[in-house]
Amino acid sequence: MKNIKHSWAEPYKIKMVELLKMTSPSQRKKAMKEAGFNTFLLKSEDVYIDLLTDSGTSAMSDRQWAGMMMGDEAYAGSRNFYHLEEVVKDVYGYKYLIPTHQGRGAENILSKILIKKGDIIPGNMYFTTTRLHQELAGGKFEDIIIDEAHDSENEFSFKGNVDIEKLEKLIKKHGASKIPYVSIATSVNMAGGQPISIKNLKEVRAVTKKHGIRIIHDMTRVAENAFFIQQKEKGFSNKSIKSIVKEICSYTDGATMSAKKDALVNIGGFLAVNDWDVFEEARNMVVVYEGLHTYGGLAGRDMEAMAIGIGESVSDEHIKARVGQVIYLGEKMIEYGVPIVKPIGGHGIFVDAKKFLPHIPQDLFPAQTLASEIYLDSGVRTMERGVVSAGRKANGDNYYPKLELVRFTIPRRVYTQAHMDVIAESAASVYERRNKIKGLKMVYEPKYLRFFQARFEQL
Repeated sequence: MKNIKHSWAEPYKIKMVELLKMTSPSQRKKAMKEAGFNTFLLKSEDVYIDLLTDSGTSAMSDRQWAGMMMGDEAYAGSRNFYHLEEVVKDVYGYKYLIPTHQGRGAENILSKILIKKGDIIPGNMYFTTTRLHQELAGGKFEDIIIDEAHDSENEFSFKGNVDIEKLEKLIKKHGASKIPYVSIATSVNMAGGQPISIKNLKEVRAVTKKHGIRIIHDMTRVAENAFFIQQKEKGFSNKSIKSIVKEICSYTDGATMSAKKDALVNIGGFLAVNDWDVFEEARNMVVVYEGLHTYGGLAGRDMEAMAIGIGESVSDEHIKARVGQVIYLGEKMIEYGVPIVKPIGGHGIFVDAKKFLPHIPQDLFPAQTLASEIYLDSGVRTMERGVVSAGRKANGDNYYPKLELVRFTIPRRVYTQAHMDVIAESAASVYERRNKIKGLKMVYEPKYLRFFQARFEQL
């Protein structure tokens, strides 16, 4: 009896269900063709299990829904803003808050304030909207993540870490005056949801402090990053998720937040800073682009749900179940031999399309191809994170990222373990017939963020 394993279970029970539409192979084939083999262009009603993103797709709690009914919809000075401001200070420790409609609203304002033409922004791997805002402001992103992050089979625990030598070389080459800030993401999305360690973050802080450079924190999935620190970094096993989150934030000067992820809401985000001058400029600019500084494009009810969701997001029980479900799916896929990014990340499983479809070159979009094949097999919607997402350089050439991935992103508190079984079985089914799969050609490409709207045809 002493060797009995105690499994974890979700720290909630289901109160309401949303019925799903089941589709046939012929219906999915028709829908995929109409969508131009781009899963972003599928109608949600044609999707069985939706793993396109964890952004705004999580299930809110009864407390959050109750909070929605307490929305103060005053144009100025909403009490929900002041509640949100209080929670951000308590949980994250930042002094000043600017609400925005979502994370990219905060990125836009921050980039316009801090970046000037010719600036260099080092970061631990790019993210699509972040890099685009930096480029539109006249800057250039430089990747300073450790080399292990570009190797899907490397099982180093903290593949979100910054290569300190790369950072110091950039500063020496360009000068600190050309670097407005270092961009640090917690749980690096494009690397497969990989965390950064506290030890590495302290090292980055020491370098930036020496040169008078800010650290701006992309804290979209900071609670998930804190979980990996708690589980894997020496000295943190007895610390709470909430305390680790606050410590992470303490080594940074400001943050952009898409609350649609960790904070468990369908819409919303914010810019949080410690510098009064940056806050003052952002408070003026938010009025131009988002809304008054006490609502930033959000209804009062949205801010209330966000404030409550932030509190729930740093619960140890919640984050254990959230990441536990992702790990469950990853282990299932490994059992079936499906090549995935290791170690398993915090918000989804990232399948290595180069290893899954080695006969399809990047110019024929293996990850885009695989995402469409998964949908055709089971109605499960995933998304491409490879050459399509990477986009083009200023000279028109494609970026060719080392990682060509399909992201199976798990919304929080939405699906059951049975859904995870169906997903893993679909990936295994497509893997069995992988040698028969052909690539795609792009027939329509928008100017910016092409992965959202590009269209393809089968070869």
